[in-house]
Amino acid sequence: MSLKTRLDYIEFYACKLKKDNSFFNQQKMLIESQLQSSSSLFKKMFVSQRNFKNNARKYLKGIGLI
Repeated sequence: MSLKTRLDYIEFYACKLKKDNSFFNQQKMLIESQLQSSSSLFKKMFVSQRNFKNNARKYLKGIGLI
């Protein structure tokens, strides 16, 4: 099977999930791990500053993410 487009990949992945949902569990663990590490990174970056949300937004705007 040759995957040519993103939709082909999505269809292939959906079929794999239908047969064996351990792929879903692995993806879920990966995403949760990334969220946790991002959260702890930002907390460490701005822990000493009083206004966490505003400082985090300024930083993200400064690097072009929002």
